[in-house]
Amino acid sequence: MRHLGEFGVVFLMFAIGLEFSLPKLRAMRKFVFGLGLMQVVLTMLLSFIGLMLLSRFVGRVWDMSWQTAVALSGTLVMSSTAIVVKMMAERAELETEHGRRVMGILLFQDLAVVPLLILIPALGTDPDKLIWALPLEMLKAGALIAILLTGGQHLMRWWFNLVARRHSEELFMLNLLLFALGLAWLTELAGLSLALGAFIAGVLVSETEYKHQVETDIRPFHDVLLGLFFITIGMQLDWHILVERWALVLLLLIVPMLVKGIVIFAIARSMKSTAGVSLRTGIYLAQAGEFGFVLLSLSTAQGWCNRH
Repeated sequence: MRHLGEFGVVFLMFAIGLEFSLPKLRAMRKFVFGLGLMQVVLTMLLSFIGLMLLSRFVGRVWDMSWQTAVALSGTLVMSSTAIVVKMMAERAELETEHGRRVMGILLFQDLAVVPLLILIPALGTDPDKLIWALPLEMLKAGALIAILLTGGQHLMRWWFNLVARRHSEELFMLNLLLFALGLAWLTELAGLSLALGAFIAGVLVSETEYKHQVETDIRPFHDVLLGLFFITIGMQLDWHILVERWALVLLLLIVPMLVKGIVIFAIARSMKSTAGVSLRTGIYLAQAGEFGFVLLSLSTAQGWCNRH
C-alpha cells in the first residue's frame, strides 16, 4: 500500500501542475509575487522560530531537529488549492477582491512546491556539505526544468496530436500515463523527487488544448491512488499520542491557523487592502493543505524525522 500510495502523490502533484497556468501567473504577478512571496517567507520563518522555541522549552515532550522544523514549516506554509478553489467557485467569489488575492497566494504556493521538493531531500545531507549540496540540487533542478519547459511542450503537443488522430481513448490514456509517470521517473533518476517530475508534467499539459480532457481522464487514478496514500498516512497515526498529549495537539492545531491567518491579514493590509478583504483572505488560507503530507512523507523517507 505504501508503494501504491507513492503513485497517489505523483498524481496529486500532476493535478496541481494542471491547475498552474503561466498566462494566469503573468496576469496576477502583483498578487502572486507580492502577497504570495511575503506570505510564504514570513509564515515559514515564524513557523520555524516557533517550532524551535517549542522544542527548546518542551524538549522532554517533543525534541526535534532543525531539519524537522524546516519540513514542518514547509507544511504550514501551504493551503489546500483544491478545496479553496472549489469553495470559492461554488460561491462565485473567484473574481472578487479577496478572491483574486487568494488565487494569487495559492499560485505562489504552487510555485513554491518546486524549491521545497528540492530542499527537503537536500536537508538529509551532512550539515557541512549542505551549503554545497543545496545550490547543486537547485542548479540541477533548474537546468532540468528549463530543458523540459523549453523543448518538452512542443514535443508533447506534437506527440499528443499524433495520438489524438488515432481516435482511441485507450491509446490516449496509456500515453498520458506514460508521460506523467515517465517524467516522474526521469526526475527521480536525476536525484530529485518523483513529485517534482509529476508537477512539471502537469504544468506542460496545462498549456495545451488537452488540459480539460486530461483532467477528466486522470481523475479515477488520482482519486483511488490518492485515497491509498491517505490510508498509509492514517496507518502511521498512533492515537495514543492524541490522548496522552492532547494539549500539545490542540496547541499545534489552533496556533498555526491563528498565526497564518494573522500574517496573511497583516500582509494584505500592508498592501492597501480593506480590513474586510484582508480578513476574508486570511480566513480562506489559514488552513494547511494536502501537500503537507507529501512533504512529511518525503522527510520520513530521508530517515531523519521518523520519530516525529
